[in-house]
Amino acid sequence: MNLDRLKELKFTAWCVENRTSVYIFTILISVVGAMIYKNLPKELFPDVVVPTITVATIYPGATPSDIENLVTKPLEKQIKSINGIKKITSNSMSDFCLITAEFNTDQDAKVCKQKVTDAVDKGKKDLPSDLKNDPQIQEFDISEMPIMNINLAGDIPLQQLKKYAEDLQDKIESQKEITRVDIIGGYEREIQVNVDLYKMTASGITLMDIENAISRENLNVSGGELRVGDVRRNLRVTGEFSDPKDIGNIVVRSFTGNPVFIKDIAEIRDGAKDKQDFARLDNKTVVTLNVIKRSGENLLDATDKIYETLDDYQANRFPKGVKVQVTGDTSDNTRIQLHDLVNTVIIGFVLVVFVLMFFMGFQNAFFVGLAVPLSCLIAFLLMPGLGLTMNVIVLFALLLALGIIVDDAIVVIENTHRIFHQHPEFTIIQAAKYAAGEVFIPVLAGTLTTLAPFFPLLFWPGVVGKFMKNLPLTLIITLGASLFVAFVINPVFAVTFMKREDDTHVVTLKDVRIWFVVFVATAVGGYATHHFGIANFSVFSALMLLLYVFVLQFAITAFQEKVWPKFLNGYKTFLRKLIHGNAPIYVPIVTFGLLLLSIAVLILTKPQVEFFPNSEPNFAYVYCKLPMGTDAIVTDSVTKIIEKRVYKVLGANNPDVTSVITNVGLGAGDPQNPDKVATPFKSKVTVAFKRFADRKDPETSKLLKKLQDEFKDGVAGADISVEKERNGPPVGKPINIEITGDDFEVLSALSQKVKNEIDKSGIKGINELKSDLQLSKPEISLDIDREKMNREGISLGQVAVELRSALFGKEVSKFRDANDDAPIQLRLQEKYRTKVDDLMNLNISYMDFSTGSFRQVPISSIATLRYTTSFNQINRKNQRRVATLASDLAEGYSANQVVPDVEKIISNIDKPEGYDIVMTGEQEQQKETGDFLAKAFGIALALMIMIMVTQFNSLAKPLIIAGSVLFSLIGVFFGNALFGMKVSVVMTGVGFFSLAGIVIRNGILLIEFIDELRARGKNVEDAIVEGGATRITPVILTAMSAILGLIPLAIGLNIDFETLFSEFNPHFYIGGDNVSFWGPLAWTMIYGLVVATFLTLLVVPSIYMLGVRVKNGVRGWF
Repeated sequence: MNLDRLKELKFTAWCVENRTSVYIFTILISVVGAMIYKNLPKELFPDVVVPTITVATIYPGATPSDIENLVTKPLEKQIKSINGIKKITSNSMSDFCLITAEFNTDQDAKVCKQKVTDAVDKGKKDLPSDLKNDPQIQEFDISEMPIMNINLAGDIPLQQLKKYAEDLQDKIESQKEITRVDIIGGYEREIQVNVDLYKMTASGITLMDIENAISRENLNVSGGELRVGDVRRNLRVTGEFSDPKDIGNIVVRSFTGNPVFIKDIAEIRDGAKDKQDFARLDNKTVVTLNVIKRSGENLLDATDKIYETLDDYQANRFPKGVKVQVTGDTSDNTRIQLHDLVNTVIIGFVLVVFVLMFFMGFQNAFFVGLAVPLSCLIAFLLMPGLGLTMNVIVLFALLLALGIIVDDAIVVIENTHRIFHQHPEFTIIQAAKYAAGEVFIPVLAGTLTTLAPFFPLLFWPGVVGKFMKNLPLTLIITLGASLFVAFVINPVFAVTFMKREDDTHVVTLKDVRIWFVVFVATAVGGYATHHFGIANFSVFSALMLLLYVFVLQFAITAFQEKVWPKFLNGYKTFLRKLIHGNAPIYVPIVTFGLLLLSIAVLILTKPQVEFFPNSEPNFAYVYCKLPMGTDAIVTDSVTKIIEKRVYKVLGANNPDVTSVITNVGLGAGDPQNPDKVATPFKSKVTVAFKRFADRKDPETSKLLKKLQDEFKDGVAGADISVEKERNGPPVGKPINIEITGDDFEVLSALSQKVKNEIDKSGIKGINELKSDLQLSKPEISLDIDREKMNREGISLGQVAVELRSALFGKEVSKFRDANDDAPIQLRLQEKYRTKVDDLMNLNISYMDFSTGSFRQVPISSIATLRYTTSFNQINRKNQRRVATLASDLAEGYSANQVVPDVEKIISNIDKPEGYDIVMTGEQEQQKETGDFLAKAFGIALALMIMIMVTQFNSLAKPLIIAGSVLFSLIGVFFGNALFGMKVSVVMTGVGFFSLAGIVIRNGILLIEFIDELRARGKNVEDAIVEGGATRITPVILTAMSAILGLIPLAIGLNIDFETLFSEFNPHFYIGGDNVSFWGPLAWTMIYGLVVATFLTLLVVPSIYMLGVRVKNGVRGWF
């Protein structure tokens, strides 16, 4: 070896000379990193903070049209002027308006909220004067979805059950991890003042008179301070009601001065509000508490505390008849997925170390393997500062990094091993210094090129980008940490433990007796103290030690001395043929032909393309929607019919079902897009399936299909849909058609036309297309004769307020006792509220000051009635009315199979001027994501080429290496086509990004060393062959490490190591939610790496030789 060309890496040299400091630093990193990991918030998916602000306004009694004109338009006018808004959507419905302002993703959510607040403040002057509450402004937060449902049932009155639920609500809301707890079911207390219309009219009293009397009497007033002797005392007038009956004793005076007791003209009841929501669990009436977690808090800690509270209440506070059952606990799935991923990391780690052991020996392989936990622990140190939590995205990034993390350590340790054994004159310290210096530049360049594909992903726009941002961020800090470990910690391990094989002997039991005794002693102590898991693991370790001493070390020696040298000789011979004669011309041509063939095969097999991976359902939802205005009691009666049909499909005691939950009025909407107000015309029946490992039949999609078939013909008078939960971030329906315009009549006709054309076409895969624009809201219009009204001296406001108070009612005060506050609601008795004629006979009473007489004018004398229907909801987007046709997909179909046919039909529909028809929802996000990934890959490729150009000072060599990335698609295309894999736009795309970095990294290692050998004086052919033979070990090991790390996830190999040793029950199974979600990414990398490894070792050297010949001319071509 030319010693002049050997160079040391200064900081590695310092580390091996100061090994004690490095070991102390390593221990410190391990301890602190483990502590931070323990305290990191743990959740299923990352809390997505998107700059989306909602403005919710409640205006009771108003129709959708009134809401649009009086509330929505004035607020939209102010909000639209804010800079940075991407789009504004609004929903105007009875009593309620919701405006959603979506900002560009580079905006700060808190700043956006302040801007919207300022805009709303400006618009308040244009809102109705009788608007009771100001618009509520909130940030959109994905964590607003309930983390669990707590169901209380018992043989006690529902009101008492609700009281226990409220006590539990207060206790849970006191936890710092919880934002709020919503109660569904039960009764809400209300003090009712139900007025007899005829008695009130005969007494000359108006509802306004009663309201003023109650509000003036129910008061506690401070009169200030009074000095009594040397003491200053507060003077208070206490007049608040202590008993609801006190209201009846209030005297009301009419315009004519006649005194009347309220109890003489009204019924006073301590009752409950009209029930507009119901909840049932397994056919039993329950009160349900939906628990909402605070963003960024630890989900597992929150649920653990809640379970402790439930155990305490069940044991000490609830009567024996009250039972508690928890459903929809998202922490269950979180624990399972986090637990499975941790076990998958362990499996991958064991497989990687096992393979490395045959190439590098057990000791070196073990210390290379330690790069995985050390790199992860360093990453944990940085996670809190970057706002990362421990979720499945972060854990998968760590799993994905498993095979890549060890790459740097493999190259450094393998190079140290090679130099140390090829040059007996070097000490291990010299070998470690020279080895690090020799490979630092290629390893640094390789790490940078591996990271380069992930840097553009940090700027992924939209909700999907916010959701997936954790993946590249975790990979970047983890791979950066692996570079640190490879050149700081691994050389120290090598210097301490690496020995020359020539100087060693066969390991005997005597050599490892200390470890053997430690394992046996630990096992004995574990059994004695009943720590069976530790004891069994110690026994297992002792057995593995014996297996290594008596079997594995001889197998490893045979592999290193016989199998591997024979393989290397064969590789050298074959590689020499590929770079000799005309072969360098034919190799790239054949490879390019294989790429074209793989593309053709993929196209012919027509793989299913989906945006986000679909898994087997964990929940099945049966949604019921009745016409707007339907009373909750009627909705509940229809829902009971639906429940019976659901149970008929499921059968009795279905082993794969944990519970069937019913919600009417509240909690009946899409979990990813919950209703903001009560919807008594809606209901939802939720079928919750058992966890994947506990199912007798893991394909719950079969039950979902049976439910869809059962309700295919619907229920008379109801709109029924059957869906599963959606994975990933909220991106909308896979089929989502938006029709925009200004005139509702035209919109309605156009949307119906689009629906008819799609239905008529018979496109397969659409699971019932439905419109959100429906003329189903029954309405009574009151036409006022203004001439008569003006003649009587009555204003429109008087009529509206009197009718509203009589029918809807008005909260006139609050009744307070030791337990809670209850509204005092004033309105007519129910018998008058159910008859239109009685309402029309309601008198408008007033004092006519021109004549000095008291007058009463019935509403019927100045108004007429019309029975009509109106739109149940008015939706707007960017200040234009919009109608949406949406559908989920039938089981077995993907959006990319169905959408092209839908788009073809839409493009052929004639539409009036000023009206547009566009596909949005999931397709809009998919296009945005696809466009971004294509752009990001171009940027990543440019970054990687720039890094390589800087390293090689050449353009040809980077292009050769980059070409191997393109050719690696051969494996991806053939693999997906031949095995019938689904292609996920997001996950397959990210998988290819990850693949590109590893492929280029291996190419750099090979080309850089070939150049190094040529610089040492070797001819091109010998340099290529020797370079390939030298670098084949790290190239194969890095590829195998990545593949072995991904295989457990790709096939869903699940082993519970904790129960394996503690209970001898590994809970082994294959499949699950993780494999469905991450499988496309894992298989993309596996297929690509298998082919890319051969490309790096065979095709890249051949193209390198071709490039040298082209540069040198055709001389010596043959």
